[in-house]
Amino acid sequence: MKSDYIKVKEKLKNQITFGSYKMNDKLPTETELMSTFSVSRYAVRKALTELQNEHFIYKVQGSGMYVEEWNKKWSANTESKTIGLICTHIADYIFPKVISQIDTEIGQENYSLLLANTHNNPEKERLSLIKMLDSQVAGLIIEPSESAKPNRNLDIYEQISKNKIPLLFINAKYPEIDAPVILNDDTLAEKNLITYLLKMGHKNILGLFQVDDIQGIHRMGGFMQAYQELSLDLSEGNIIMYSSHEPFDEISKKMDYYLKSDTRPTAIACYNDQLAINVLAKLKEMGLTIPEDISLVGFDNFDSSAYLGPGLTTMNYQRTRVGQEAGEGILALIKGKNFDSIVHHPQMQLRNSVKKIN
Repeated sequence: MKSDYIKVKEKLKNQITFGSYKMNDKLPTETELMSTFSVSRYAVRKALTELQNEHFIYKVQGSGMYVEEWNKKWSANTESKTIGLICTHIADYIFPKVISQIDTEIGQENYSLLLANTHNNPEKERLSLIKMLDSQVAGLIIEPSESAKPNRNLDIYEQISKNKIPLLFINAKYPEIDAPVILNDDTLAEKNLITYLLKMGHKNILGLFQVDDIQGIHRMGGFMQAYQELSLDLSEGNIIMYSSHEPFDEISKKMDYYLKSDTRPTAIACYNDQLAINVLAKLKEMGLTIPEDISLVGFDNFDSSAYLGPGLTTMNYQRTRVGQEAGEGILALIKGKNFDSIVHHPQMQLRNSVKKIN
């Protein structure tokens, strides 16, 4: 079990870093903290002493403890040889190749990576940002968490901009922050993919889109545009929206409504290949054959998508190229050079998961 003082310290530190207490706000008295946390005066004093030593709070004699400007050491550090990389998922799917290529590019100039994994959680992103900024990294490469929602860490990004710390986004960006980004034209790519399905005779298409990320919002928009540009009735298709924190079992239950109906979809378009792999397994468990019973498409051209039974038709995400550009881009920004945003246009990778119907 954690010591009482550690619990007090961690809670107060969390309240400070997440903005419950603003700069120069006065903290509760020792007696009030003892009552709030049900701990001894010793535990409170030890917690406050450590927070003071770490420059989160300061003492005014006869008045009490106040929140210090704990972010004042955040500044551009041209002497640092460490670059921070914050991703939503670093250990699986498409990110290892992106990370490896970034590391290769910056390693040529003797920089190293400090990695953080947010699991698409803005709170974890905030803690990762604070850790990296406290470490005074030379620059930051960030894939935003829950990029379709309001930016809960805008105050920190404003400090990054104010202090001119080199910053580069990948896959999405926060619109309030003026920084370059490397991303895909997700709307056009998904529109092209759905247009292909429509021209193969599929009108009753079920789209599955992750909507807490802006990529999912844009892909869903591309889904609708494909119907509209071919003057087809969008009501013939259907869309399921889900959160990145939603387990596949929940998405599967939503799919059952359509898969068990009399007008079962003839094709399913998945937000990404990772989801498509789970959907493929579900369809096979239901005794359905791909593409004979239902056609299936994904997005990203994940390594294993070519080796599924059947191979998955998808859109190609250029992982190695994105990693190279991100590495080159952050180095340019660190050197004070311009780096313009880059928009990729994914190309379709046709395989055997789509059947032409009348």
